[in-house]
Amino acid sequence: MVHEKIIFNEQRNELSLQYLKERYNMVQDTPTIVPRMVVVHWTAIPTFQKSFDAFYEPTLPPNRKGISGAGTLNVSSQFLIDRDGTIYQLMPETLMARHVIGLNYCAIGIENVGGTKSTPLTDEQLKSNIRLIKYLKKKYAIDYVIGHYEYTLFENTDLWRETDANYRTEKTDPGEEFMEKIRYGVRKLDLKPLPTNN
Repeated sequence: MVHEKIIFNEQRNELSLQYLKERYNMVQDTPTIVPRMVVVHWTAIPTFQKSFDAFYEPTLPPNRKGISGAGTLNVSSQFLIDRDGTIYQLMPETLMARHVIGLNYCAIGIENVGGTKSTPLTDEQLKSNIRLIKYLKKKYAIDYVIGHYEYTLFENTDLWRETDANYRTEKTDPGEEFMEKIRYGVRKLDLKPLPTNN
């Protein structure tokens, strides 16, 4: 694992605390999380450096108008996996990253470089995701491993905290096939089945 830190300065700290308060009604002294799930993503960006750059700054760039109404905290993730399988840790596992609506306060994010037609996710990334999830499960009480596209299944559960009933984005990452392979790889971890959202 390579440590390649994004900026987590006082500004990002304050924006994270503000996000927790406004989105989840959670007032905290530090923007820490108690991990209960891992959410797997793709960046839809072809290179590690451009993916890293997208998360690096504390504030959301102007081109992210679709989610800017929910706060100016930039998107980020605790981990970023390059197409060659290299795992980069961008920030501490127990600091909140903005990567999934409604669940950031309890979710560790794994971003995967690529995910476009010309840069599909790789076998090396698959192996690294499985290895990283197993590592995280040993450290934390992880109940769920989900693809980003599955986050709305938690809307009617005790884990859901989003205060705005209209704040949703439609996601497809990291693809159903990739998630099926991950689930097969972590099948012995005693994870909980996904809620049915009925």
